[in-house]
Amino acid sequence: MSIINFGSSISLKQFADAVAFCGEDTTIIGCGEPGIGKSSILKLLEKRFPGYEIAYIDCTLLDLGDFALPYTVEVDGMKVTEFAPNARFKLHTGKPVIVMLDEIGKALKPVKNVLLTMINEHRVGDKKLPDGSIVFATTNLASDGVGDVLEAHARNRACVVDIRKPHAGFNPDGTIDEDSWGRWAIDNDIAPEIIAWVKQTPDCLASYRDPSQSENPNIFHPSKPQSAFVTPRSLEKSSHIVKQRHHLGDEVTISLLSGTIGESAARAMQAFFTVIDKLPTWEAIINDPKGAKLPDDVVARCLTVFSAVARIKDTSMIEKFMGYVTRMEKEWQALFARSIMASSEKQRFAIRSDKFKAWAMENHWLAS
Repeated sequence: MSIINFGSSISLKQFADAVAFCGEDTTIIGCGEPGIGKSSILKLLEKRFPGYEIAYIDCTLLDLGDFALPYTVEVDGMKVTEFAPNARFKLHTGKPVIVMLDEIGKALKPVKNVLLTMINEHRVGDKKLPDGSIVFATTNLASDGVGDVLEAHARNRACVVDIRKPHAGFNPDGTIDEDSWGRWAIDNDIAPEIIAWVKQTPDCLASYRDPSQSENPNIFHPSKPQSAFVTPRSLEKSSHIVKQRHHLGDEVTISLLSGTIGESAARAMQAFFTVIDKLPTWEAIINDPKGAKLPDDVVARCLTVFSAVARIKDTSMIEKFMGYVTRMEKEWQALFARSIMASSEKQRFAIRSDKFKAWAMENHWLAS
């Protein structure tokens, strides 16, 4: 007898799709581990609905007085009280609104009770959101142990889903999964050292809910005291540090990384810096692609490829780098090609490059 798998979790992209299609009628609350990118959903929806107002609500900062203030009006000769909604909800614009209720599980209980009308009826006090408005919420998992609670009556007014942690997404054949951290990183200017390290250490994005990861020193564990750990959010913050490491120096860089992704991950990343600093410079590669020294090992070649993806700014650079990368094994050529095509910005340069197109036609099985 076959077993139907109804699915216990969804990805960030799937969560964004669900909110986009259903959020006008049903408030979807996404629960996930710390730092996986739940708050980034609002940016995706903002791009998807350019005519909408955006209202980001940090529920941890709300008190009852932050929703609406009373004022009096006269109706049929009698003064009555009405309530003016806070401008943060963007009702005054007249446009449909995308409202994100972030960290709703950490809100004060009275605040959560007031938010129930927003969740269930898309209403602030007695003021309805404009037609077409979308409401969604995010919170951490109860098992994360960071104080998130959603009572049964609140859950019953919404659709509560589990958002899984993004995986690294780098495959042995050079492909990068569409719905992965790797695809996002390449398209969002993450430092090549960070991308290469994650490719070589994919379990740095594993989940503590996987029993096999109980001894993983790099990830968040609710049962262990940790001051820092690896998440998509902390990797993005580390990227800003790594880009400045030549100005900061080794000691400061490692100290900052330890405070961002934890000492174990920071020390492992330090080994990558040692390798990349021995590579030929970008200028040497571009000026002499046929003569510049090739990297010696797997880590060095991985770093070279991702550094090139990050540095390429126009079609002429791709033309020159193709002369260099085609001196490497086919797997590194494929990784470069697929990484370039994974970037919505840089694939424009690739499709204009005669050398890239010639390589793709010759190796169509790699670029498929």
